Amino acid sequence: MYPFIETIRIEQGKACNLSYHNERLNNTLHHFWPDCAGIELGEYLKLTPEMNGMKCRVIYDGGGIKEISYEAYQMRPVHSLQLVYSDDIDYTYKSTDREALNRLFACRGERDDILIVRRGLLTDTSIANIALFDGKDWFTPKLPLLRGTCRTALIDNGIIKEKDIRPEELSSYSFVRLFNAMIKWGALEFSTGTIYG
Repeated sequence: MYPFIETIRIEQGKACNLSYHNERLNNTLHHFWPDCAGIELGEYLKLTPEMNGMKCRVIYDGGGIKEISYEAYQMRPVHSLQLVYSDDIDYTYKSTDREALNRLFACRGERDDILIVRRGLLTDTSIANIALFDGKDWFTPKLPLLRGTCRTALIDNGIIKEKDIRPEELSSYSFVRLFNAMIKWGALEFSTGTIYG
């Protein structure tokens, strides 16, 4: 089994959404290793006030935390998405094994990224959760590939709502936002007209 990973944004020396990362890490541990003791991520992170816009990667498995690394983060620009279809892809737990995602990403053609359709419903891009704007509210797919920490926080704070969204319903939405632990809400938004079937 491949190890698992948490990717955490560091802003002004603080780990963003740390409680959500901690919860997901421990849920993963207890799913695969029911007898495993819990981990408090904050006890392992070595943060200093000057750390800003940093990406922290925590690699772990049933034996505990294996590696922690820090690097400056540079957001990859995305302005177009290619719909790709895979009914059997499963990324419920954030694994270091991204082979299935990489295979789908290779099908993007001239587009910047992919938007994966599973069993007739929109899910995620290769790197991010999505939300779609209908002119009034932002909706995120109810069944994403990965329940991201940022997604969970946005739902908890009433900023986005969950909904089943089919590819043929994309014309009902004007804008799409991509977001994850590293891409802040609102930092990556473009027209749904650049989502191609």
